[in-house]
Amino acid sequence: MAEGEKTVVTNRKARHQYHILETIEAGIVLQGTEVKSLRQGKVNLGDAYAK
Repeated sequence: MAEGEKTVVTNRKARHQYHILETIEAGIVLQGTEVKSLRQGKVNLGDAYAK
């Protein structure tokens, strides 16, 4: 991660339920209300996945 950047959210539930062999960093595209929720700290990654 570059200097000055911070991790906003991690999927802790995935780390609890699965044995993680590899960690990747993924970007996502957010729209208006999603950005607002992110800024308020109300992020839910319960159904998130990466391909």
